[in-house]
Formats: sequence, structure tokens, C-alpha cells
Amino acid sequence: MAGLIRREDVDQVRERARIDEIVSAHVTLKPAGVGALVGLCPFHDERSPSFNVRPSVGRYHCFGCGEGGDVIEFVMKMDGLSFTEAIEYLAGKTGVQLRYEEGGTARPREEPGRRQRLLDAHRVAAEFYAEQLMGPDASAARTFLAERSFDRSDAERFGVGFAPKGWDALQRHLQGRGFTQAELVASGLMSQGQRGIYDRFRGRVMWPIRDVTGAVIGFGARRLFEDDQGPKYLNTPETSLYKKSHVLYGIDLAKREIAKGKRVVVVEGYTDVMAAHLSGVTTAVATCGTAFGADHAKVVRRLLGDTTAGGGMQLASGGTVGGEIIFTFDGDAAGQKAAERAYGEDQRFFAQTYVAVADDGMDPCDLRMARGPEAVRALVDGRKPLFAFVIQAKIKQFDLNTVEGRVSAVRAAAPEIVGIRDRSQRDGYMRQVAGWIGTEIDEVRREVARAASTPSQRRPSPSDGARPASGATPVADGGRPGSGGAPGAAQRLPTPDPRDPVARDERLALVAVLQYPQHVPASFDELGEDAFAVPAWRAVHGAIRAAGGAAAGRELSAAQWVAAVLEQSSESVAIVVTQLSVASLPEDREAAVAAFVEGVVRRVVDLGLKRRVDDARSRLQRLDPADAETYNSAFAELLAIESERRALRESA
Repeated sequence: MAGLIRREDVDQVRERARIDEIVSAHVTLKPAGVGALVGLCPFHDERSPSFNVRPSVGRYHCFGCGEGGDVIEFVMKMDGLSFTEAIEYLAGKTGVQLRYEEGGTARPREEPGRRQRLLDAHRVAAEFYAEQLMGPDASAARTFLAERSFDRSDAERFGVGFAPKGWDALQRHLQGRGFTQAELVASGLMSQGQRGIYDRFRGRVMWPIRDVTGAVIGFGARRLFEDDQGPKYLNTPETSLYKKSHVLYGIDLAKREIAKGKRVVVVEGYTDVMAAHLSGVTTAVATCGTAFGADHAKVVRRLLGDTTAGGGMQLASGGTVGGEIIFTFDGDAAGQKAAERAYGEDQRFFAQTYVAVADDGMDPCDLRMARGPEAVRALVDGRKPLFAFVIQAKIKQFDLNTVEGRVSAVRAAAPEIVGIRDRSQRDGYMRQVAGWIGTEIDEVRREVARAASTPSQRRPSPSDGARPASGATPVADGGRPGSGGAPGAAQRLPTPDPRDPVARDERLALVAVLQYPQHVPASFDELGEDAFAVPAWRAVHGAIRAAGGAAAGRELSAAQWVAAVLEQSSESVAIVVTQLSVASLPEDREAAVAAFVEGVVRRVVDLGLKRRVDDARSRLQRLDPADAETYNSAFAELLAIESERRALRESA
């Protein structure tokens, strides 16, 4: 486990990172009342804006889909980052120097500013390569792209460039911009030779590889000239920025559509990603010089948000609960092996996995050239379950015209059937496999039962505990447990009836207390634990009381006050607190907000006192006047409450 970030540093990042600036990079925000902004939600499709942001409290909430949180949670969900990665990303943007707790295996750290220097070097290099593509020496690169139906605007969209054939063109350019030789070697842009450093990439078409935040962290390069003795494709080596097992080309372009549509299409190369996006398949990504593995699965899982226990279940509409992962492979033997490797990662998802292979084996780039963009879209839409693809590939290895071949095929298929996550579908798959092999269903059932009782032959399923954790945030990292989970992960409180005037007034009072504690009258903090009639609002009021009441809120910034209330909230209550902390008040005149807040809070205090009066009168009526001591005590209590209510109204 990586060393934990100190809590005070996490708090500093949260305070410095302006949520409106971070969100505005993804959402167009417009003013919506005093201190509120609104826009179209980036997490689901909508026509009317319901995504609310309140910069003063540093939180957002969508009243359409229920997503909500602070700036850290927004970056986590938007960019598919873990909690620690989100903190490090925001720290880089806000200039916070992070410190890590002792204990555990701390991740290797760069000296202050070193990571940003390496990112800057990659950004400058990407600009340099893109400029070279239009130069006189890059005709071979332009021909390469044109032969694949990519024009200049396509190259600009994906940042494609050209590395000159010389040994030090990029080196001279970067050193002229102030980068040292040590930084250039550490970046992976240069290689170290006996006579010094030299450009790693020479005479090649260049693709900048970006992380989910859009920062260039490496390059992929394709050989152009026959005198180039290097490999056909050459990537950046492992560096502190670039880990090939974690990188997906195109993730920066696809992340928003993946999160919205709950679908990711994994293709095999850079040109396939370009062809897919240009054909309308905007969720396409590709691995970079390695097979799709466990770390890639983590990146995809965070973007899909596939934490639903029922994930992977296919619906009648053709969609799936938990989303879809679609792999495209060549139809040759290498493609079959790639499919089997991908199938090995299948159980890491609560999502349905598919494969899309063209009948003639063409990849998306070839399909687009030969048959147009619609053929690429048809390839993806015609996807087949990965299970079926892999099983049929196994079955083809045996001679089904013989008894021995059919028995061997059943034995090869059985462990895969056992590993199907939705057990209710296993019987249907067994019938399907029996039909493919040409044998009796009972024979398949017997072999599946035998495989299920032999652990060494079973594929792990999520119920076996094989599914990796989906990035739960440790409290020591500064996050509240479960705060980054998908909406609905916590048991939600009953939704109050918006037509109920009491529920409406109580809600407005809580909105006011959370957003403007400085205007809340002192009488609010004197309310008891049963002052709110609506269960959801009573739970929020309990968290406010536990945080010190409005008096504590007046001593804190708006963001700190809401954070203090959230610290006292269970996960289900925290969802409601976030919602109320960004909700708009009916009063949109800034000069009148203070009076409005005081009025709405006094109204709720009055309602609470009225309930106490009613309860006291009811109790008095049930008492026997002969018991003078008890009766007089209850009568005095009634008079005290009525006096308190009268004083409240007179002060108003």
C-alpha cells in the first residue's frame, strides 16, 4: 500500500482547489441564484440542467442522477482516479506540497516540482512533434496517415506528430527551453549512449499518450523508413510518469462518454482508436505495447462505476447492468489468444464483456477505409458475448465428429461455465454449449458439476472474493469511508413529500443553516433532537447538532462547516447533507438573504415549539388534577413553552 497522505495536506488541497474552476473544465456553469451555479450533468444525459455547484461550500450535487460530493470526489468520478491519485493531481494544480505518513511502502517520490517538470517536457515535446508533421521532412508520415484516410484535422485532433530522423532534434529543442539532460533522460524522451544522450524517437509517426487528466505522459511511435532497425512500434520506457500496465491510449478523449454510456470499447492500436472515434465510437481506447491486464481493468472499472452487485446482467433492451466492455480483436490466432487473455480479466468486472470481430478479420481502421464509418459502428453494435467467443474457440480445437472429441470439448468448456457470474444463466449457457458440441445437455451438466467441485478447475467469480476492491478510500487518506461510492450504494433515507408544507419549511431551514450559519438565530441551537418532524431532516439536524450547531458554523468557513457536518453523518445522511448544501434558496437577492434565512429558521423553530405546546397540553389533559404536584409541574412546563414561543414571535 502506498504511504498515506497526511490529513492536513488533504484538507489543504480541498480548500485550495476551487470546485467551480475544476468542474468548469467539463461543464458549462451558469449562475442560478445567490452563490449557486448550475449546468448539465456530466454523469448522465439530460436536457435541463440539474447539476448544482456551490463554490462557497466546495460541493456539487445532481438533482437528476444523485451524484454529489466535493472537488476530490468530482475528479475521482470524472477522471476515473483513485483517492490518492485525485489528491496528487489537485495538489499539482494548486501548488500544495504533499507529505506522506511513515509506515507502509511509500511510493517513490520525485523531489518538489520534479513531476511537473517532466510533464512540462512531454507537453513541449508533443507540441514539437505536431509542428514537425507539417514540415518538408515528414512527407512519409503524412503519406502514412493519408493512406489510412486520416487528414490534417484528424492528426490535429489526436495530436499526431513526426519525430525527425536526426539524433538530437528534440534534445536541442528541449534544452533550449531550459530542460536539463538529467530531466530528459528521466522523462524517457532521451536514451543514454556511450557518447551522451540522444533522441529515443527518430523518423517515426508519433502519438502522444495522455493520462485521464489529459496530461501527456509518454509517446507511441511507428516505424516509417526501411533503414530503421528498431521495432515496428516503439513506446516510452517505464518512467515515474509512464507505466504501460496502467496506460490506455485515448482514455482522455473517451472518459466522459464511458462514464455516461457505461460502455468501453478496447481496440488494438492507435490508428484503431482514431478510426473508432472518427466513426462515432467515442468510447474506444487501446493498450500501449502490452496486453489488457488487471491494472487496465481497474482504470476501466473506475470509469464504468460498475460497483452494482447485479452488474453483468443483460437486459431485454440489449443494455446491461454495470455496463459493457467490448474487445475488438483480429480474427487470426493472435487475436484468439488476446481474447483468452481478456477473458481472464472478465471476472474483475461487474459488467458484461463482449467481443467484436469482423467476419473478414479487418480491424476498425481497415473497416473505416474499406466500408466507411458505419461499418465500424456496425462492428461494435454486432458484438457477441466474450464467453461465447472463447468457448467456441476452445471447441474448435477438437474433432466433434468423434465421441472422444465431443467429450474433450465438454471438459474444456465446463470450467468456463462454472465461472459465469450470473448463476441463473448457467443452465441456458449449458444448453447452448451442448448445441455447439452436439451432445446431450445432461452430459454437460455432469461435467460442469464435476468442475464446480474441483477448485483448481474453477474460474474465480466475484462471489469467491476474486474481484479486486474497487478503490475504497481509507480514512487515513482524508476521505470519509464510502464517500466515493456510486449513488445508491448507501441505503437512502425516505424522500420527503415536497407537497408537505412542514417538510418544505424544514428543508429550507436546513439549507439555510448549512449555507448561511452566520444568519441563523441562536434559538435554532436550542432545538431538541425531535424538533424536526420529517425523518430525513431529523437525521440531518442530528448531524448539525453533533457538529456543534450553527454557533460552530459561524466560526468556520462555509466549506469547513459543511465538512464538519459531513464528519458527523452516516453515509446515507451525508448524501442528503451534500444535496442540501448546494440547493438554491427561493430568495435570489443577496441583500435579502440574511432576513430570509432568519425568517425561515424562526418559522421552523416556531413549528417545533408549537409541537411542544401541543404535547404539553395533551399531557396535562391526561393528568389527574388531584395529583397537585404533578399537575402543577406539567402546567408550569406548558406556560414556559408558550412564553418561549411568544418571545420568539415578538422578537421577530
